[in-house]
Amino acid sequence: MGVRIGTGISTHGDARIGAIEAAHAAGRALAGAKADLAIVFAAGAHLAAPEATLEGVHEALRPPALIGCGAGGVLGGGAEHEGGTAVTVWAAALGGGSATTFHATAQQIEETIAITGMEDLAGARGAILLPDPYSFPTDALLTDLAERAAGVPIVGGLASARTAEGSAALFHGDRVVESGTVGVRFDGIELLPCVSQGATPVGPEMTVTAAEGNVITELAGRPALDHIRETIEQLDARERTLVAGGLLIGVVVDGGQVDYEQGDFLVRGLLGADPVAGTIAIAARVEPGAVLRLHARDPAAAGRDLHDQIRLRVEALGGAPAGALAFACHSRGRDMFGVADHDAGALAAELAGAPSAGFFAAGEIGPVGAASFMHSFTATVALFG
Repeated sequence: MGVRIGTGISTHGDARIGAIEAAHAAGRALAGAKADLAIVFAAGAHLAAPEATLEGVHEALRPPALIGCGAGGVLGGGAEHEGGTAVTVWAAALGGGSATTFHATAQQIEETIAITGMEDLAGARGAILLPDPYSFPTDALLTDLAERAAGVPIVGGLASARTAEGSAALFHGDRVVESGTVGVRFDGIELLPCVSQGATPVGPEMTVTAAEGNVITELAGRPALDHIRETIEQLDARERTLVAGGLLIGVVVDGGQVDYEQGDFLVRGLLGADPVAGTIAIAARVEPGAVLRLHARDPAAAGRDLHDQIRLRVEALGGAPAGALAFACHSRGRDMFGVADHDAGALAAELAGAPSAGFFAAGEIGPVGAASFMHSFTATVALFG
């Protein structure tokens, strides 16, 4: 038997009853197979009684492994619940594969950060990571994993809601943990990551000729700020309008190509500019020789890109996947697209009926090139073959 995935969602106002409803629905979708893993995203009243939510999931599903987190909103079954009380349960029977869950914490020791409890991800087929944004250094961990677990796709999102007492709401097994990150390592299954960054490239590519850290001094041998200004002046009217809403910089992560496509750029914000020195600063380290391109937020392009990226992965799998996990920025949804259920609807349309579930995150995790990064305004998806 291959991988089977089931999902369930409930908006019942009682945390335990809602969790039972969602978990029962996820279990029924496994068609008689026993769940090896459950992943739970809970919002609203569930965060006033997270232990009751876990109790309900375990009562209905009895999964040997479980992770999850508090959420500002959840998605599943083609619908998005951006506020209020809701819980979604994603359950998987992994066939010959396996899932190893973990809870890692971070501690400051003099000038270094020590992380304990982190699972070794080297050689994994993929991993899901659900960190608390206030108590865990996600960027530092991803930088470390780019070397220690090179090529392993890591997908996930930052927990976007906390308990009524103000502590983190992370789920691990039958416990609610108040700091760190929870996650799961997958082995023996097929996991394909998908990252749609919600931005469209504009203008030509530019090569960095001088930079230090995140400060770019020269582009194509000229002061970086001058080059950026001239590039913007040469954009057409529509592109200038997009850029006026917020200029972004896309950095090619894996160079060596002749032509770069939208998904080859790691999109980062412009932090500032020095008009005297002619430099710009972006939210990423840049080395001389890197290729840049201006980007801008564009809901229409973001929608097309999400459909296209999912479709490519489905084609790579040779047909509909067993299911998917999705992590959408909390700034997407109605605020970005002006309609309800945008990202959940795209998943439902492109997955040919395969189940999906996820949540609105405070930061999304997914690979660009061979390494995984933190993103914003992004939808990241893990598709399971």
